Amino acid sequence: MADILALLAGNTLTRLVFFPAVACLPLPFFPRASERSARAVKVYTLVVALVELAFALVLVGGRLAAGGGGFPAVQDPRYLWIAGYGVRYDLRLDGISMPLSVLAILLLPIVVLGSWRGIERHWPAYSAALLLMTTGVLGALMAFDLFLFYVFWEVMLVPMYLLIGVWGGERRIYAAIKFFLFTMAGSLLMLVAILWLAWAYKGASGGAWSFAYQDLLRLDLPPRAQLWLFVAFAAAFLIKVPMFPFHTWLPDAHVEAPTGGSVLLAGILLKLGTYGYLRFAMPLFPRASHTAMPLLLGLALVGILYGAMVSWVQADAKKLVAYSSIAHLGFVMLGLLAADMIAWQGALLQMINHGLSTGALFLLVGMLYDRRHTKQFDEFGGLAKVMPVFAFFLVFSSLASVGLPALNGFAGEFLILAGSFRALGWPAALATFGVVLAALYLLKLVQRLLFGPLDKDANRGLADLTWREVAALAPLCVLMLWIGVVPAQFLKPSEQALAATLADYRERLSGPEVRQATLRALPAAVPARAAAASMPEMRQATIATLPAALLARAVPPARAGSSAPAAAAVASMPAARAGAPR
Repeated sequence: MADILALLAGNTLTRLVFFPAVACLPLPFFPRASERSARAVKVYTLVVALVELAFALVLVGGRLAAGGGGFPAVQDPRYLWIAGYGVRYDLRLDGISMPLSVLAILLLPIVVLGSWRGIERHWPAYSAALLLMTTGVLGALMAFDLFLFYVFWEVMLVPMYLLIGVWGGERRIYAAIKFFLFTMAGSLLMLVAILWLAWAYKGASGGAWSFAYQDLLRLDLPPRAQLWLFVAFAAAFLIKVPMFPFHTWLPDAHVEAPTGGSVLLAGILLKLGTYGYLRFAMPLFPRASHTAMPLLLGLALVGILYGAMVSWVQADAKKLVAYSSIAHLGFVMLGLLAADMIAWQGALLQMINHGLSTGALFLLVGMLYDRRHTKQFDEFGGLAKVMPVFAFFLVFSSLASVGLPALNGFAGEFLILAGSFRALGWPAALATFGVVLAALYLLKLVQRLLFGPLDKDANRGLADLTWREVAALAPLCVLMLWIGVVPAQFLKPSEQALAATLADYRERLSGPEVRQATLRALPAAVPARAAAASMPEMRQATIATLPAALLARAVPPARAGSSAPAAAAVASMPAARAGAPR
């Protein structure tokens, strides 16, 4: 108990993960059924969210300063949790999970501000759902034990189910149950696969159970076993993304969810699918993921084009933004499937970009709904005349989502398309049509809401955005511009972790096939770290740095001439667009 309290009190990952959950404890004691008590809960939740953001900035800022702009991985002490089966409490934060973790924490105060007016009942329960979901998301992003990862993965499910089912629209029960059934089906398949992996490790190691990510990375499996396990993991992650044809739960969930739920769903929950595919599905099952790549590539292309075209024909503003997520996440999957360093950096950056721009669009649609209680395009027009501040933020966020140069979407999409083209060829060229379609449906959103005649009497007296709503939108827009102008600052922290993951993936893919589960020897470059990772308990956090040899292996020697860092690729965007990179 003393160790746990010390972790919660220190500048640790444990405090970052569990502080929101601990902050839920006073919520049942707030007075109910009065406007004053609801305001007190709102203020309390906002303060908790800002304190959590401060914790994140202190921890992450210190590591970035120590790494000179890179992000050395940080690890909390590890403890055995279920000793008989080798389940450990193991939290680590590296350059892959750090940007998504910071995004999740940043969105929490923004969602509280965005929900200030729209949520009118049960604020203590609503706040508890937001805080518990944050703990689940952060735990899933930082867990390096697969059993622990699954626990946090399931923790995320219940708060979002409640957000949709309690505070959603007219068809909220249908949307919540559909979301729950889709997600749970994939999760159960993944649980079976996790247990099978630990059992296979037990057989290969001579009787020692382990769910540790680093241990399971050493497990070489026969191709058939890899394929079945990959299918189970990929099903859970692709449903969460969601990829076509697993996407049908998403529009219902988005449309019926309250504004805060939609922002969290689009901003971070969908990214757990792409993160899981990058972190677990590809590294653990390289041959199976390579075998399934043509099928998944086809589904990603269908998702890009289908999501864009369906968005184009929507008559409901929130449905348009909801379907756009299918197209944007299709681009992320395209980058991951390319297994190329530049494409992977673009995919990770685009996960962040989508959370910022689509989160802002959902906030804006929700703010408009709070005023007019409708999302139908036919009920609007000419709003720029009466809501100029709203019009500015809508145009800015839409252009960022389209991929206008100097805004965040351009950097991410360019890197994905450049890296995918040199790795995959024509599928990347086909995906560029999705960029054109994105301009069509997002400009339709802007035109139908803001311009044209102001011919609806109900719109003439609409109030513009308040200072609180501006405070929720401004940080998102600042980051959209910052990433678009200097993307290298957001690419460098992830470079080392992505390079090491890609190097290990390619090395395992090129290795010989095995007929039964075996354990690979530990790399000679990292004996000390490997020995430390095998300890059941460590008393102080450690910072892991990657050997230069791993970075060198991230790009095959034969292609060294075409492996300029992603930052350099972005810096030369105008020239690169004139001719496809080879």
